[in-house]
Amino acid sequence: MPPRNTTRNTGTNSRTGSSTTTGTTARTTGSDRRRRLRREVPGTVGLLTDAGDFAAMRDYRSFVFDHHDEYPDYLHDVEGLLRSLAAQGIHTTVALFDPEEFADFCEEHGLDPDTAETRTRFTAELAGSGAALPYTGQPIEELVPLLVDEAVRQATWEYATGLLAEAGTCADCGEDIGHASFERATAALRRLMAGAGPGRHHLVCSVPTEAEQLVAVLHAETGTDPEAPPRIDGRGGLDFVTVLAAGLALGGAGGLVLRTTTEDRRDRVHGWRLDRGRLSVLSAAAVFNAYCTDADTGEPVAPEPGVEYCPGYEVDGPGPHR
Repeated sequence: MPPRNTTRNTGTNSRTGSSTTTGTTARTTGSDRRRRLRREVPGTVGLLTDAGDFAAMRDYRSFVFDHHDEYPDYLHDVEGLLRSLAAQGIHTTVALFDPEEFADFCEEHGLDPDTAETRTRFTAELAGSGAALPYTGQPIEELVPLLVDEAVRQATWEYATGLLAEAGTCADCGEDIGHASFERATAALRRLMAGAGPGRHHLVCSVPTEAEQLVAVLHAETGTDPEAPPRIDGRGGLDFVTVLAAGLALGGAGGLVLRTTTEDRRDRVHGWRLDRGRLSVLSAAAVFNAYCTDADTGEPVAPEPGVEYCPGYEVDGPGPHR
């Protein structure tokens, strides 16, 4: 059957005798539609974030790169792929590909790890549950540390959430300690922001645990309207509150620092310490000592110019549960 002609000419008009054409209908072919649809299908690229992980994947014979290739070659080619997808208008998520997690995934599901299909399936799983970031044109040397930071942030939140779930109930009142600590931490963050006043705020909460040091960083901004909620970057508020709540629930040591920047005065630094399930105020001298002491050596360091070291202010609620 001959192909259909998309341009129709009716020939000579029987009334006027003139030649008339109804026009050209630009029909969209199936391949054109599929190309357009492809732009509406998001993609995920699994990224190996260090040379050791890259070397581990080269042990699979089906892996695109062999032992003659180096990690910089891999990064160069991945960046080229991401740029190519972006040029086609395809939204791409970059997910951290961990070879050990990949091996566990294959063992759990009974899959052959030495196939591209299995790696694709694992990467697709990462898009929904692993550390991932949207590709927005970042250079690969910026994208790798951003992705590593996202993986650390996610792992920190998951670990802190687990600590809250395992905190148990209060021996006195029977209340869930994890839930109560989360509510206290949420209220403390509101008081922190209210007391800081207008400006750009940088908060760091650090909680040592038996397994690791939990650190949450929050960037926020408040305006002159005291009724307006602070503007918080991404999901930083949830991460910060979860880590602070874990510190309150554990009842151990920890610390919190708030630094506020405004255009009309010096930066202000306030501090608090976690002690026996309470967030206690630090004096201005204690804040100065904390900021002007090298954390690794314990040696004093020069004060930072343009910084005002201030005491904390009350932000915690009722006493801890036991």
